[in-house]
Amino acid sequence: MERKSTRKKKLPIGIESFEDIRTEGFYYVDKTGMIRELLESWGKVNLFTRPRRFGKSLNMDMLKTFFEIGNDRSRQLFEGTEIAEESELCETYMGSFPVVSVSLKGVNGHDFSMARELLCTLIGTEAMRFQYLLESDRLTDREKQQYEQLVTIDRTGQTSFVMSDAVLTGSLRMLSLLLEKHYEKKVIILIDEYDVPLAKASENGYYDQMVMLIRNMFEQALKTNASLQFAVMTGCLRVAKESIFTGFNNPKIFSITDVQFAEYFGFTDKEVRELLEYYEVMDAYDTVKEWYDGYCFGNRKIYCPWDVICYCQKLCVDRNAVPENFWSNTSGNDVIRHFIKEMGRGVTKGELENLIAGETVIREIHQELTYHSLYDSIDHIWSVLFVTGYLTQRGREDGDRYCLAIPNREIRKIYTNQIMTMFKEDVGKDGEALQAFCEALKNGDADGVEEQFSAYLEKTISIRDTFVRKETKENFYHGILVGILGFKGDWYVRSNRQCGDGYSDIQIRIDAENTGIVIEIKYAQRGKLEAGCREALEQIENKGYARRLWEEGMEHILKYGIACFRSRCMVMVETEHDPIDAIPDRAYSDGQNLHKLSGASQPSV
Repeated sequence: MERKSTRKKKLPIGIESFEDIRTEGFYYVDKTGMIRELLESWGKVNLFTRPRRFGKSLNMDMLKTFFEIGNDRSRQLFEGTEIAEESELCETYMGSFPVVSVSLKGVNGHDFSMARELLCTLIGTEAMRFQYLLESDRLTDREKQQYEQLVTIDRTGQTSFVMSDAVLTGSLRMLSLLLEKHYEKKVIILIDEYDVPLAKASENGYYDQMVMLIRNMFEQALKTNASLQFAVMTGCLRVAKESIFTGFNNPKIFSITDVQFAEYFGFTDKEVRELLEYYEVMDAYDTVKEWYDGYCFGNRKIYCPWDVICYCQKLCVDRNAVPENFWSNTSGNDVIRHFIKEMGRGVTKGELENLIAGETVIREIHQELTYHSLYDSIDHIWSVLFVTGYLTQRGREDGDRYCLAIPNREIRKIYTNQIMTMFKEDVGKDGEALQAFCEALKNGDADGVEEQFSAYLEKTISIRDTFVRKETKENFYHGILVGILGFKGDWYVRSNRQCGDGYSDIQIRIDAENTGIVIEIKYAQRGKLEAGCREALEQIENKGYARRLWEEGMEHILKYGIACFRSRCMVMVETEHDPIDAIPDRAYSDGQNLHKLSGASQPSV
């Protein structure tokens, strides 16, 4: 009897080709309903704005595959999908139009000359798909010559893409005209990541030149183009009309606040459940939801698809895989850095603390921006965080005022990591305070440790008593302390290392003085700092966290219990004697070896 194969479909990590997904055994979350909705409500120019990694490029390739004329495999590729059930629409539109499709995500030059060259190559490469136009009976010799201006073949037979400004700016319009004449059908233009060249130009100092080039190209392709059936564009930002859409009839814009098309970018909860069930990792559902859900597009709750797929793949290999930050990148985090720098100059400390704690902040959002002025005002920075996915909405107050929140644990971690990075930079600049803290820690001076650590806490944000889990709060304070200690070059600092019967928060070995330090940090629920300190010391004792330091030859051990609540802290210290000695290690309840700062000098909330 033949055994039935149990092999699962591959997860489409980094696959943006609709045809590859449908023919090479990849798992596909059906978004073809977008085609029906587009055909029922399209405008001449349709712009979809979404954060990166939400499936924009795959959807654009899906549109190309569906509409493009001459694709004999269209019906096979869409078999079993939602759009295939719309027989009348498929009969009328499937494989019925010439399509010009370009993605501008690769137009990333360090200067304008390089960016322009990349754009020429991009357009020329797309034009190469239509070399049959040179043999068309419907084109004149002059029109064929115009096509050849997009694809230059030198005497050696090498292809190059060298275009004058006039040819480059009119390239998409010219391709449309030639294709319409050949097929006697108007043309669909797809432009993916239309705003990337502007973002890169702004970063590298040639923004005005790139704006002029893109504006002229889009005006000819999307406004004065009689050969255009309709166009679809995608991007992260809704670039202000006066920047590149001057003179346009208003494009039909579908942003993250619009209800229409909300479920077609990203995964819905139902789609995530089906995916996890298919790969038999449904027990990770709560973790996936906590880390990667929480975006709100229109009125739909949406997961980041890139994160879900990447984490699911790890779970398929290792059922104990921990969730990671798959979404972040260096350039995107610059927005958060600008935002944090504005604390006290337009962003209150309370607003940042509320966001980190999972609460909301009400702010006015302007979705129409220019890359050249992203950081000109704090209002712009709030808006950029919103449209790029670092914040999401939890309701609309009135007009353009939204209740903003951090979407999920993954994005919250990006904020806290950036806060910690900037905190460490500040710590490194104040050598005097750093030295005072380390001296107090080494000498068993609980009062001095608490005074200095409290001062550090006042300089950064605090973690509030909300639904954020206790261990998450403890990790935050743990990170601050590790960040401070990281500057002590002659101390050996270990974090979350196994020792005794568990994992201690921080262990320090000061070899020059044969001194070891064990630190356990607790978040004091409801501000019960003393109880938190005692709990920490008990944990150090009961789990034998100091054992490893004795084994490594340390002759003097200090055990610290540190409890934190918002921007307050309390520190207790106990000295442990060498276990080889006959002297018993007295419990701290007798008060002989325990020191703590009096409550009167604790910093207020």
